[in-house]
Amino acid sequence: MEKRKGIVRAICISDIRGVEKHSIPEAHFLKDFGIEGDAHGGKWHRQVSLLSYDKIKAFNQKGANVTDGAFGENLVVEGLDFANLPVGTKFYAGTTVLRMTQIGKECHSHCAIYQRMGECIMPREGVFAEVLQEGDIHEGDEMQVELPDVNRPFTAAVITLSDKGAKGERVDESGPAAVTMLTEAGYEVVETMVIPDEPAVLKAQLIRLADGRQVDLVLTCGGTGFSLRDQTPEATMAVANRNAPGIAEYLRYRSLEKTNRAILSRGVSVIRGGTLIINLPGSPKAVKESMEFLLQPLEHGLKILRGSATECGRR
Repeated sequence: MEKRKGIVRAICISDIRGVEKHSIPEAHFLKDFGIEGDAHGGKWHRQVSLLSYDKIKAFNQKGANVTDGAFGENLVVEGLDFANLPVGTKFYAGTTVLRMTQIGKECHSHCAIYQRMGECIMPREGVFAEVLQEGDIHEGDEMQVELPDVNRPFTAAVITLSDKGAKGERVDESGPAAVTMLTEAGYEVVETMVIPDEPAVLKAQLIRLADGRQVDLVLTCGGTGFSLRDQTPEATMAVANRNAPGIAEYLRYRSLEKTNRAILSRGVSVIRGGTLIINLPGSPKAVKESMEFLLQPLEHGLKILRGSATECGRR
């Protein structure tokens, strides 16, 4: 696998959330947490933030005059263009191993840097990582980059669309059913969520999962019927780069073996970048049946999207 190198120019932490980070000469990284003593650590996918020293330097040449940690970054590294590395890339520095989990993030409230400069580089240039191996990193340490294995397990996310579920008024059984079958099939399920039947919310999550987290597969459960609140297909089509209609057509065809109401499903299947998005029905039983139909033929399509297989016709 290809390897690249950079130099850790700064290590930054903050004791309290919302307070600008300050630089320290060395830090201890805890597995499944982040930097010991950093307020942003925790068991989630954004444990450590990284930003290119070269990008900060170019930004400062525009008159920004920002110091280390001003963007909320934990590690400033010279010689690496993080935003152009794929999710799944591993970083080796000191005795610590990190794995990149997300590129960029949505800026909900414009920071002081944005107010002054009219832009902020962290949302588009910053990346996030999780700690795979506990260890120490010192300022000046070399950071080696290992690109992800093209034959690694597929990643997936599952989104359940339910107004009552999002309010806590109904227990979600569809999402967990999909997660169980994906996990048993060897997928790494990186995120699950229950959100209301709001198209804007679904579109934002689909864009984040496809562009930022770069998951291979996103499954949605629910919102595919005739109700006025059922807007999952429309939201999914709105974020698509390409259509992949055969999958949705196949699901309806196979589901007709179970019930003639399958003709009422409006679910779609599309591609955004390297992510396949498939709408599943809302009931746990229908989700399980759909997954049984899908899992075997999906593997080849996902390999083509990732680039680990080529398209070929039947002989």
